[in-house]
Parts: sequence; structure tokens; C-alpha cells
Amino acid sequence: MARIKRGVVSRRKHKKLLRLTKGYRGTKSKLVKVAREAELHARAYAYHGRKIRKRDFRSLWITRIGEAVKKEGLSYSSFMNKLKESKIELNRKILSDLAVNDLATFKKIVDEVASN
Repeated sequence: MARIKRGVVSRRKHKKLLRLTKGYRGTKSKLVKVAREAELHARAYAYHGRKIRKRDFRSLWITRIGEAVKKEGLSYSSFMNKLKESKIELNRKILSDLAVNDLATFKKIVDEVASN
């Protein structure tokens, strides 16, 4: 049976791993064992961070809508309730963008909701 030498494969895997961890501090970018663990943690944190970013943006949109609606004399919860009752299907992202960039349109929506 022939002997199989794995030097080329191992080297390729190690080089790939060290390329991924290039900017990390200290031995995390230089030693293979430490770099492997650092890379696994980094991927886990990145995955979790993508979930947190969605949560953060939603809370930002709610805050912006709440402040804009407060100027019109409504609370956020009553505005959202009346918005659903009047069958206006705009999500929080769009409403927030309108409140920041196009206040006239947002006021029209609030007036429409308040009249119902």
C-alpha cells in the first residue's frame, strides 16, 4: 500500500485559514490552532450580529415614528392601531423614512389615520 503524504493539503487549509484571520491581533492571525478557534468565534459573532442589527433597526424606526407622531398629538401605539384599522399597509421602515425625509406625506398619512 502506498504512503499518502498530506503536506500539500494541510498547507492549503492552513493558508486559507490564516488568510481569513489576517487582521486579527497577536497569535490569532499567526498560529493555526488559535486562528481556527478565533475564526469560529468570529463567524458565530457575525451571525448573531446580523440578527441584532435587524432588532436595532426596528427599534430605531419605532423611535422615529413615535417622535414624529407625538408632534401630531398621537401616541405611537394608537397611531399603529388606527393605521391597521384604516387598512393602510405601510411597514415601519417606510413610515420612518417618510417621517425623516418627507414630512408632508407623513402628515397626510397621520391626518388620514386620525380622521378614521
